[in-house]
Amino acid sequence: MPQTIEKAPAVRIAGVDHVVLVVADLDRAIDFYGRVLGCRVERRLETPRLVQLRAGASLIDLVPSPLSGEGMGAEVASGRRRNMDHFALRLESFDAAALSAHLERQGVAVGEVHERYGAEGYGPSIYITDPDGNVVELKGPATRGL
Repeated sequence: MPQTIEKAPAVRIAGVDHVVLVVADLDRAIDFYGRVLGCRVERRLETPRLVQLRAGASLIDLVPSPLSGEGMGAEVASGRRRNMDHFALRLESFDAAALSAHLERQGVAVGEVHERYGAEGYGPSIYITDPDGNVVELKGPATRGL
């Protein structure tokens, strides 16, 4: 009887890279995560408005709600987007072609590969959507540092 050779899985999760929360009051959220949980501000962006806090080996990204007068647009206000924008899973490796082929075989629409900032620095990532509409970023290893 012939032996079946198992191929390495296309998706091997190393851990959670970051979560992105939409907050009503950016300063209040920074204070809470800093004072209460000991997270420190690592990076601030003005466009899009974003504050990234270090949480151990991961990041918590805070973006202001559109109800605060800035931020993510009408999706949160209309209820089409909840207070979590997306979460990112750090993959052990990132073979864009193999990953895309695997996801497409599973019936998952695959976004474009872009270099994005994460807990370990800049690296390749793609966005997908789960069956409930949650956005999941699949993040490869850093290709350049923090």
